[in-house]
Amino acid sequence: MKIFTASQIGAIDRATIEKEPIPDIDLMERASLQVVNWLVRNLSNESELIVMAGPGNNGGDALAVARMMAELNYIVRVFLLTDGRNLSDSAATNRQRLLDQGSVPILEILSSRDFPSFLGNEIVIDGLFGSGLNRPLNGLAAQLVKHLNNTANMVVSIDLPSGLMAEDNTDNDCTTIIHANYTLTFQFPKLSFFFPEHADFIGDLEVLPIGLHGDTIAEMETPFSFLEEWFVANKIPKRGKFAHKGTFGHALLIAGSYGKMGAAVLSARACLRSGAGLLTAHVPNQGYRIMHVTVPEAMCSIDQSDLMFTEFPDLKQFSAVGVGPGLGQKTNSSRALKQLLLSAPEKLVLDADALNILAANSDWLSLLPPNTILTPHPREFERLAGKSENSYLQMQKQIGFSRLYQCIVVLKGAHTQISLPDGRLFFNTTGNPGMATAGSGDVLTGIILGLLAQSFSAEDAALVGVYLHGLAGDLAANSVGEYSLLAGDITRFMGQAFLQLVQK
Repeated sequence: MKIFTASQIGAIDRATIEKEPIPDIDLMERASLQVVNWLVRNLSNESELIVMAGPGNNGGDALAVARMMAELNYIVRVFLLTDGRNLSDSAATNRQRLLDQGSVPILEILSSRDFPSFLGNEIVIDGLFGSGLNRPLNGLAAQLVKHLNNTANMVVSIDLPSGLMAEDNTDNDCTTIIHANYTLTFQFPKLSFFFPEHADFIGDLEVLPIGLHGDTIAEMETPFSFLEEWFVANKIPKRGKFAHKGTFGHALLIAGSYGKMGAAVLSARACLRSGAGLLTAHVPNQGYRIMHVTVPEAMCSIDQSDLMFTEFPDLKQFSAVGVGPGLGQKTNSSRALKQLLLSAPEKLVLDADALNILAANSDWLSLLPPNTILTPHPREFERLAGKSENSYLQMQKQIGFSRLYQCIVVLKGAHTQISLPDGRLFFNTTGNPGMATAGSGDVLTGIILGLLAQSFSAEDAALVGVYLHGLAGDLAANSVGEYSLLAGDITRFMGQAFLQLVQK
């Protein structure tokens, strides 16, 4: 699904009004009805609803929700904050409709003395400020948000938590952003929802469809998207009846060092589970017995060194190369990695210590073959590209890095970000906190390598690999729970993850 900026969403709204056609107030009614449907499904009418409405269209949504909930016999009170501004036309219309209904009291907030007080069981519906906000809240609005955040009451935000901007919050004041338990956003998630520092503001996210104009959405360009199951499933080819192991490629995994052979084992297993026809694991002399015993399906290329990576076999026989899990950063390994880059393998994925070696030798970045896949966690990316003040700026830096070095960066996190050389960026939607465990990244490297070795392009290997990794992790968490999940469990559920996608 595409992710649009607030200004683009505004343009889509206007196109819907013009081309459907539908009056602005009726489109607001449609959006508000979706919020009401969610509230009725999830909230008891035993709790009073405290509806906080602002002067703009977000406030108009809130006023419409208040009227509809009152019609369904919910107890509702409305607090209206104009902050010295005139109501938008739609907000003014909905205020009048609420007054005409006559069953909901409306208190205008003129000072802090007008702030709502709580007994403890009320539910706050936040419709103060929406996606049009472009500066930090101040004055009475900021005081009101802080007052609401000091309560223990459940908060449900309409479209996005008041005070949070839809994209860049670099200059925002985070103390004046609503902490919502639930955010009910319209049609598309906002870009800022995908950044970890905003998680406490958003709570649980629901994307509510409101029937915006489909052709306009299809035609409008954006570099940002998030991965959906149908999109990934369509990238997995059906296997032919007469296929054989040579059909599905030969992967070379360069991994492991003395004391770190577990990373190589995890990555090798994941590579084979992702469908590679053949796998050769290049490991130190001391590690080949471990590999043979734990991954009998893999062949071994044995380094002359007992302890580390110092050389690599002829690359002509391999369809993809992966380097990094458990590699170590010894001088000999660094030298060997540079020689590998100079050999320019056609398909390459780099992880872990391979990235740390690159970061220590930044002039080698120019040696990366086109469409090389890098899979850093945030600290590894920081070493490669420098520090960023926040996740939005880090995302911009990631996009620039992919463009500059014509590589694919898989920045691992709760919503792993995949940036492509053409400037596009995808957010992943699978995975869970149980995957924050040792070896999880090694498994991801193996999965991507296994896909690369087959017929997958580098772009598709990264996108499908990240989604599959998270999906297998979700299936594992459903079986063993998040607290007990191990990296090996992710590999164990790869088969079920593939089945779920193929069946789609």
